[in-house]
Amino acid sequence: MTAPTLDRVLRDAGQLRPDERDILEDLLRKRRIEAWRTEAATEAKKDAAAFRKGKLKAQSVEDVITRLRDTK
Repeated sequence: MTAPTLDRVLRDAGQLRPDERDILEDLLRKRRIEAWRTEAATEAKKDAAAFRKGKLKAQSVEDVITRLRDTK
């Protein structure tokens, strides 16, 4: 079986009943949120471990915000 293309997925989704499209949209949104949460949790664990090992230093919130603004 070949991998579905975006065009095919959209065409197939377009054939769903309106209520089924709403369910599909809700499921996709929830999956993206869960994937983001999982990724954020993984990064937080890595960062916490790096901090405990002394690879990261403590910084004030103001300093972090300033640095973030300066990187734009």
